[in-house]
Amino acid sequence: MNISLKIIPILAGIIFLVFLIIPLIAILTSISFFEIIEKLQTKIVQDSLKLSLMTASISSTLVFLFATPLSFILARKDFRGKAIIDAIIDVPLILPPAVAGLALLLTFAPNGILGSFLLKIGLVLPGSIWAVILAQIFVASPFYFRSAKAAFESVDKRYEENARLLTKSETMIFIRIILPLSKIGLISGMIMCWARALGEFGATLMFAGNIPGVTQTMPVAIYMAMGTDIFASNVLSVILVIFSFLILIIFRYISRRWNNKF
Repeated sequence: MNISLKIIPILAGIIFLVFLIIPLIAILTSISFFEIIEKLQTKIVQDSLKLSLMTASISSTLVFLFATPLSFILARKDFRGKAIIDAIIDVPLILPPAVAGLALLLTFAPNGILGSFLLKIGLVLPGSIWAVILAQIFVASPFYFRSAKAAFESVDKRYEENARLLTKSETMIFIRIILPLSKIGLISGMIMCWARALGEFGATLMFAGNIPGVTQTMPVAIYMAMGTDIFASNVLSVILVIFSFLILIIFRYISRRWNNKF
């Protein structure tokens, strides 16, 4: 009886692990190395790969610039409405991608809440590369925000107090003391944010559309190529799986350094 009780969780764990591994193996073995090299020369693969890498890099950089101050404020300050702001930032994590795309459309489309004002200055976002970037920011920013907030919370406030003996500038203290001490957590957040942006599909398709070379990122190209060029779809899938593995390895390494530091 005791042996059975020990075996059951082991078997359950093995079944679950196999369930996760087999689909990944199926993708990685769906196309040969030579077919990958051949398809990498095609326009759909090259354009979607370049666009995805570029937009994910831009969106994660913008998230860093705009989300870092807010994450620091929420990590260090107590004020009325803080819990509500905290919850709002997490909404994209649980929001269905199609709903996120629709929300962006209702906001930035020419007849949307903000889109009507943008139209007056000749700016139409849907169908542009900026629509891709906004969709990526919307769905990926919580991944950076959570890591950044945790990193700022982990910094010992005594370092700030000692720094104030040398300078009264809160900006200089933030740049020279707090940011360096939080860098591992911030880098981890940037990596996860970039990875999530790279794999964004639903909101991008709904808001930005599918325009080759303009809004057709790798996930969108995979979906569109399924019916016309299955090998191109497989190649892009393999690339995303490889990227995912590399990103997780880097993330685990950085997280281990972070844990050893504290």
